[in-house]
Amino acid sequence: MDEPACPGCRALLKRVVELEAVVADLTRKLDNALRAGKRQAAPFRKGPPKSEPKTPGRKAGDEHGTHGHRLPPPDQVNECHEANLPAACPHCRGLLVESEVAEQFQTEIPRLPIVRRFRVHIGRCADCGQRVQGRHPLQTSDALGAAASQIGPDAQAAATVLHTQMGLPHGKVAAIFDSLFGIDLTRGASAQINLRAATRLEPDYQLVLDEVDRSQQIAADETGWRIGGWPAWLHAWVGDRATAYGIDSQRSAAVLERVIGVDWDGILSHDGFASYERFTEAIHQQCAAHVLRRAKELLAEATGAAVRFPRQVIAIFTDAIHQRNQHLRGALSLAALQDLRDDFDVRLWELTRRPRLVPEQQKLSNHLWNHCTQWFAFLTDPDIEATNWKAEQAIRPAVVNRKVWGGNRTPTGAHAQSVLMSVLETCRRQSRSTLDYVSQTLRCAGNLLAPRPVLLPTR
Repeated sequence: MDEPACPGCRALLKRVVELEAVVADLTRKLDNALRAGKRQAAPFRKGPPKSEPKTPGRKAGDEHGTHGHRLPPPDQVNECHEANLPAACPHCRGLLVESEVAEQFQTEIPRLPIVRRFRVHIGRCADCGQRVQGRHPLQTSDALGAAASQIGPDAQAAATVLHTQMGLPHGKVAAIFDSLFGIDLTRGASAQINLRAATRLEPDYQLVLDEVDRSQQIAADETGWRIGGWPAWLHAWVGDRATAYGIDSQRSAAVLERVIGVDWDGILSHDGFASYERFTEAIHQQCAAHVLRRAKELLAEATGAAVRFPRQVIAIFTDAIHQRNQHLRGALSLAALQDLRDDFDVRLWELTRRPRLVPEQQKLSNHLWNHCTQWFAFLTDPDIEATNWKAEQAIRPAVVNRKVWGGNRTPTGAHAQSVLMSVLETCRRQSRSTLDYVSQTLRCAGNLLAPRPVLLPTR
């Protein structure tokens, strides 16, 4: 294009170029802001408030519900105190005549720590001359000398659960131990307790990974993380009976490949991340909720004839989920549900093969087209979830922790985080007490005579 000879035209052309650069920069910043608002770094929300919310508080009559505190059995009562009548009536100073004795119960936390002293007996074998020392079931190590003063197994388990599962920073864990239990614990001691627990639970972590590998279905998701201030990714994999976590510097599904192998042939539910395509032997079920969310966002911004495409996408996926729910309610046979799979594939193919004028709608259409066989696997097997909600639910506690204390400082801490989160979440899924399990594991470490607790029962 030839440069105009008129000086005024040249100035206007220069101004147009400058304004176009400003518009491009603002558009880029707006896109980044919109993407940031969708990330899980933003606060969790459940949409706008309901127009007719339920009345708060307990309901009357049969809907009253169960009480949060029941009377304890007699064998759990540790103390008994008498609430005697005063010497005289507090109103008129008259003589009081006792008529009955009622009971009230109170559950309190212990404020004084339990300090144990172990008298460790040491000897030598008369045959081989090896040094041997005794070991009490409540001990967590054989250390003596400068390391003879330690924190008990229940206290160590509590510090691990408070930090890893409840999301408290090490400083707040130390403050809770000091203010509630009178135990002097430093921030560094809390960190060392978590690292020690992760080392002791490493065999259980490998069992969790093996269980995920043997699962018939895996729901996968990932979220941003930090290691020493540098970007990283936390991966969550929800199997049939276990949930595993892994922290890595990459978002790639190669992290999952190292766990289950590239030839894994189960059912993989995910959010459409392209890296999961490496599992060619697996049956892929992409999350229908993600597509519905994108279509609703496009519909909110569309005008005129552009509203048709997002409405049609919403209609197809909503209808598919409705048909599956009809089968779950017994109104539709499994054979009839499976016959609908091809119909929905064809409907989606017919919809996405036509070009779209709106770039964002064309982007969604291309995504649906490129994965046209991965959207309705839940119609062939009712046990397949239509979304990857299990992985999203599993990753939420980690996101809360990241918001509170930002991630891990070292790769060693990141691996310990993966181990502890995996074991504690799998314990929860097995209806096991995480506090008891960690405490028992700490007690049996190094003790050849103590049986190790079993995290997962054999199949």
